[in-house]
Amino acid sequence: MSDLNFIDALQWTDEAKEKLQNIPFFVRAQARARIEQLAREADQKIVTADLVEQARLEFGQ
Repeated sequence: MSDLNFIDALQWTDEAKEKLQNIPFFVRAQARARIEQLAREADQKIVTADLVEQARLEFGQ
């Protein structure tokens, strides 16, 4: 995935980006926005694979 897709957003680890790619394309943008919202609520500046997994569990995927 190109880093250009993540400009003006939180930093994402490579593992987190890979997990995001496993989300179906038709909900990926919504999932990314929600994951970044969770990161900001947790006062995190970097989205990690653990945070993506936490979001997945929270949303029942």
